[in-house]
Formats: sequence, C-alpha cells, structure tokens
Amino acid sequence: MRKWWLGSLVAVALLQAAWGADAPPQATITLASTTSVDNSGLLAAILPEFTKTAGITVRALALGSGQALDTARRGDADIVHDPEAEQQFIDDGNGVNRQQIAWNDFIIVGPGDDPAHIAGGNNTIMALTAIATTEAIFVSRGDKSGTNALELRLWKRAGIDPKAGAGTWYRDIGGGMGAALNAASAMPAYTLTDRGTWLSFKNKGPLKVMIEGDTALINRYDVIELNPRTHPDAKLAPAHRLAVWLATQPGQDAIGAYRLNGEELFHPSATDPK
Repeated sequence: MRKWWLGSLVAVALLQAAWGADAPPQATITLASTTSVDNSGLLAAILPEFTKTAGITVRALALGSGQALDTARRGDADIVHDPEAEQQFIDDGNGVNRQQIAWNDFIIVGPGDDPAHIAGGNNTIMALTAIATTEAIFVSRGDKSGTNALELRLWKRAGIDPKAGAGTWYRDIGGGMGAALNAASAMPAYTLTDRGTWLSFKNKGPLKVMIEGDTALINRYDVIELNPRTHPDAKLAPAHRLAVWLATQPGQDAIGAYRLNGEELFHPSATDPK
C-alpha cells in the first residue's frame, strides 16, 4: 500500500502525487498528515466527501512534517508542511506543481497570569523576547514538524538561542501539537500553536490566547505533486486525484465549510493564495 501525506505550517501542507490514469474504484491510500491538520478535525470532516466522489478510501496517519518529507524522499509516502524544507524538496527534483489550497494562522497561547506580560499583542518577536528575558516557561514541540520549524525560525529572528534555556524555562517535549498544549496547560506555560488545533483542544485549563494577528504567523497549506520523473509509479494516480480535488471547487467548498464552534478554521485559497 502506498502512503500519502498532508501537512500544514507557516506555510504548507505538501501532498505528493504523480500523473496517471484514474484510480481503480476500490483504491485505498494512506494520508500521513501533520498533527495540526489531523487534530483540528479537518481531515475527518472532508476526506469522506472525497471518498464518496472518487471511490478512493483515504486513511489518515498524523506525523511531523520532517518525518513525512523523509518518507516521501524515499518514495514511500507523499506530504508535509515546512516551507523551506518543502522548497528544498522541490529543488531536489522530488516535487512539482505546488499550489496553495488553504490558509489559517498560528497563535501564541499562555497562562492567564501572563508572567511575560505579552497578552493582547500582535508582535511575535517582541513576545518571544519578553518570554526569554523573564525566563517564563515555554513549551516547544521539538519534533521537527512544520510548527517546530516555524518556532525555531522566529527565535532566530529574535536573535535568541532558546536551547540555552533548555531544562529550565525552555521545555522541548518532542511531541505533537496536542501533547505540547497538554504540557503547556499543566505547567502552565506559553507555546506556539495553530489556531485550528487550539479551537478543538479540550484541555485549555489556564491557557489564553496571548499573541495573534502577526503576518509572520500566517499558516499556508499547499499541494505538491511528486515528480513522476523522480518517482515513476502508476500507483500514484489516486494521490493525483486527491490533489486535484483539494485544489478545485468540491475540495475548496469542503474546506471552507468546516466549522468548529461556529468559526471557520481553514480559508480556501486555491484561487486567491496568501
């Protein structure tokens, strides 16, 4: 069975597929997604619609984007979401036809008593600087996911090496988005999360939204098909059908229709990319 991937981040979801004939009626593919896309509930909401239309069963498996890209390079899978890593994936000849399908955003959440005094702001770099200066506890996923890659880029822009605080105020848990939010709720601590996972998260405890609205926190989702010259395999046809569906009206409508607590989690953007 071939495996397929979908991701998210300040950038993207990467779906790899190849050109080919229509898939057989009972085809089954495994979509390895980044944990944020899976935790938000989006896949569970939209994939049955694709199955009903295409006759292709999609099984979702949540992974960090680094793991997904490594698997895709071996030709054993197909998706992820770290913009720089994804561009390198394309530059190396593994992917083609990159297209944005949706966007949402990241936020920084933290304890209600806000020891770093960052609540209500929209400047992520200033917020991270305040967290480091006050040595307020910050939870990092540390799992090579797209979210983790974004977090590390933001620390770099702030001129801060958070690893210097490892074991004290900087807590690298090596887990998914749900695990990071659970840890932040229990400590309590600050953390970076995608909005979709935050809205669906049930164990918020003392955590509140602290930073939002920064353009540096826009989270773009792309579809990238596998380059058939590098990964020639007729079995990739079902993934191509999924990529086309996500980027055209039926998939775009399904993405836009998904709501949680009345709020639209993902904004379709195939025709108007951010």
